[in-house]
Amino acid sequence: MASRDPVADLRRIAFHLERANEATYRVRAFRSAAAAVSTLDEQELTARAAAGTLAELSGIGDVTARCITESLAGDEPVYLRRLLSTAGSDLQGAAATLRDALRGDCHSHSDWSDGGSPIEEMALAAVELGHEYLVLTDHSPTLKVANGLTPARLRRQLDHVARLNDALPDGFRVLTGIEVDILDDGSLDQEDALLARLDVVVGSVHSKLRDESPRMTRRMLNAIANPHLDVLGHMTGRKVLAKGDGDKGHRGGRTRPPSTFDLDKVIAACIEHDKAIEINSRPDRLDPPKRMLTVAVEAGCKFTIDTDAHAPGQLDWLDNGCKRAALCAVPVEDVVNTWPLDKLLAWTSTHSAN
Repeated sequence: MASRDPVADLRRIAFHLERANEATYRVRAFRSAAAAVSTLDEQELTARAAAGTLAELSGIGDVTARCITESLAGDEPVYLRRLLSTAGSDLQGAAATLRDALRGDCHSHSDWSDGGSPIEEMALAAVELGHEYLVLTDHSPTLKVANGLTPARLRRQLDHVARLNDALPDGFRVLTGIEVDILDDGSLDQEDALLARLDVVVGSVHSKLRDESPRMTRRMLNAIANPHLDVLGHMTGRKVLAKGDGDKGHRGGRTRPPSTFDLDKVIAACIEHDKAIEINSRPDRLDPPKRMLTVAVEAGCKFTIDTDAHAPGQLDWLDNGCKRAALCAVPVEDVVNTWPLDKLLAWTSTHSAN
């Protein structure tokens, strides 16, 4: 039997571990092993597999060595087979229609802030998922715990993305963006001139989430009125229990109640300023709650369905958001990341032009 590609199998295992929100150390074991194997020539790799010495190499352990050996023998690694057998069922009905309509993801992170993978790996994973674009939204400087980007680092990232886009497959593009902190007074945590250069700006509250309702409402209304903001990210800031909770930006399985604010005023502001509310697909967020999402749908809001991914496999979390959107009867045409790219960018450009 012809051998399989052990590097591809190891990376696929890592992808599905990320998708299942497993602990970071498990994911890292398979990505490290893939990196180690990629440096070996085929003859040495085959010889070490036959001799049982793969685990002597840095970055390869007993479990990953077994997967490599199975792959070289032409067998799908047992570890991968088990992951695939528990991957979950396909979407049905309105949720499947929404997922098929999505052209990209407007909220993702790389190792430039608190993500676990380089921009290139995130982009290639998005390509494999059939995306036409991926918006890179690393954090802003005030969120130091997430290694937020200073203005200087963001400028360097913009240059890096421009070079990367020249090398990516035709028909796919990394869009420039940021998940900018909504500060205490509702201002956005980055220079206006830099925000104006970005394709998509997601604004989120990450601090003082227990502010009293009037103060939180004012804060959110000021942010929504800012001409640079396009999307209101994870609007309540809540955390729910989820299996794994494994990426380094969201550890610990903690829960957190939603922030309190005047929902009607926030929704009215989003409609007045033509801003979108994010349907966050992270299994530890699933934000906003369905009762709030239903109110926003009935009011005629625009939405994005995003993963808030911090690792390549998490880019496949869009199903979570599509299921919630379908339950709340979100119209496909009101989800801005179902639009053609030129329409999406025309919409975001109208905000900064106002």
